[in-house]
Amino acid sequence: MLRTGINLFGRTIQACEGRLGAVCITSLSMFRTSFVLEAEEGSIKRWDAEWKKKLTPQQYFVTREKGTEKPFSGEYLDSHKRGLYHCICCKTPIFSSEHKYDSGSGWPSFYRAYSSTEHTGSDAESNITQHADNKFSMRRIEVMCKKCEAHLGHVFEDGPQPTSLRFCINSSALEFVSIEE
Repeated sequence: MLRTGINLFGRTIQACEGRLGAVCITSLSMFRTSFVLEAEEGSIKRWDAEWKKKLTPQQYFVTREKGTEKPFSGEYLDSHKRGLYHCICCKTPIFSSEHKYDSGSGWPSFYRAYSSTEHTGSDAESNITQHADNKFSMRRIEVMCKKCEAHLGHVFEDGPQPTSLRFCINSSALEFVSIEE
């Protein structure tokens, strides 16, 4: 659905309404410029070149190309410090150390996503979204950052109580922020 024409550097480009109410821009490949767009609901969009400048190659691979780090290799796998795990791309709080546990899977695991209300941890109140992922002939649920759409990992229904969820998250997609005691 066409939303508006935007004049950029003397050229008219088309902006359209995208999925989840975000804004998508078309016909910009002729420009070599930075692009950061604060779209509806505070979401962030950037050109791939901007993400590549901001992130390490491993972080880019995991978060923007939906890659996976090798099991038992992540920086936060065995971390037991108190704090919040933020999205490496946009610094949004995603998981709390209070909900982290050792699943034995090889990736940092959490049984609940961080929520500022902390009473349910549901998607509606958290900073994540979940989407079906049927790649590699597997049925999984992908976990993404709600603000910047970074791929974080996957969620499975074999976790501990009280949620029975196991969020297996790539360390490369996270930045830990310690809570001072």
